[in-house]
Amino acid sequence: MSAGLKLASSSWDEEEIKAMQEVIKSGDFSMGKKVLEFEREFASYVKSKYSIMINSGSSANLLMIAALFFKKDNPLKPGDEVIVPAVSWSTTYYPLSQYGLKLKFVDIDKETLNYDLKKLSEAISENTRLLMIVNILGNPNNFSTINEILKDRKIIIVEDNCESLGAKFKNKFTGTFGIMGSYSSFFSHHISTMEGGLITTDDIELYHILLSIRSHGWTRNLPKENKISALKSDNEFEESFKFILPGYNLRPLEISAAVGLKQLIKLPNLIKERRKNAEFMKEIISSSRIFSMQKEIGESSWFGFAIILKNNKDISREKVFKYLDLMKIEYRPVVTGNFLNQPVCKYIDIIDNGIMINANYIDKNAFYIGNHHYDISNSLKELKFIEKEILE
Repeated sequence: MSAGLKLASSSWDEEEIKAMQEVIKSGDFSMGKKVLEFEREFASYVKSKYSIMINSGSSANLLMIAALFFKKDNPLKPGDEVIVPAVSWSTTYYPLSQYGLKLKFVDIDKETLNYDLKKLSEAISENTRLLMIVNILGNPNNFSTINEILKDRKIIIVEDNCESLGAKFKNKFTGTFGIMGSYSSFFSHHISTMEGGLITTDDIELYHILLSIRSHGWTRNLPKENKISALKSDNEFEESFKFILPGYNLRPLEISAAVGLKQLIKLPNLIKERRKNAEFMKEIISSSRIFSMQKEIGESSWFGFAIILKNNKDISREKVFKYLDLMKIEYRPVVTGNFLNQPVCKYIDIIDNGIMINANYIDKNAFYIGNHHYDISNSLKELKFIEKEILE
């Protein structure tokens, strides 16, 4: 009987426990020195000028979109057109809708699960203001081709990189190709701070906007000279409760940042082990008659393994699930499947862009299983057993 395979597992050890205990002893729990330190180290790691920590990756997406509405020059406006992939997480789309943007969905490539680049090129119009790039399940997009498609168009690029920390395209980290990039440090992701998220940017104005709207829209966390209020006064009493932008309270905790600092040290090895598992998985799938897997672009950080049933009408996904259950291998849909099939879409302003053929195929004929920071080859071998049983 298989030892099973969970979707996620902890990468913590005594270092993270010790870091939490130190914060507890200090008595400083809300956003402070550890958060600032983690932000600096994270920005340095991904080679970005600025980083801001937030309470979740979903909140990171929300703040990215909000910040673009508060830019002084040519801000986004309600009714602007934004292009999105048909497969992603729900909170890729919600902030766009909540800020009144019109969402034009584009089909995905059935192999990479990222944008179908031909469809993307056809979807861009003179009304397009924003392109949301989602690096799905650790897999980078082809940013060279995307930049060729966009050429000199003044289209803003933001990246939802929540599933792809550590991934690279042409030796550059994903999350740093657009004007901003979001990351998640939820339990199941590449690093875990329990709950948590980050945004990176090289744009100092956006960075200052993010600092303000993360914390109520006040000026307290802004530097004296900044791109929003120009010059803060030296009156701490006045600046303590001075509100300049309509913001939120999405601040992280010191204890999460302390854990994040320890996780960031481990990250290169965590990614290395995930990539080792991926190479083994490729060997398993290469000879399969019924399964294929997500095709890698650049250097994936392999969040999980998307498994796609080949065009074989005699083999149902439900039959595969019965064997996965028997082997105690956990599985989930490939993110949301085709998001246009989700009931929540009735609340979203969508520009009709045709049938999402590949997204619908993935919706009905694919699933994903977990990847981890340790050797899972014995569990992955069970896929050969499952295939043998199905074909006999």
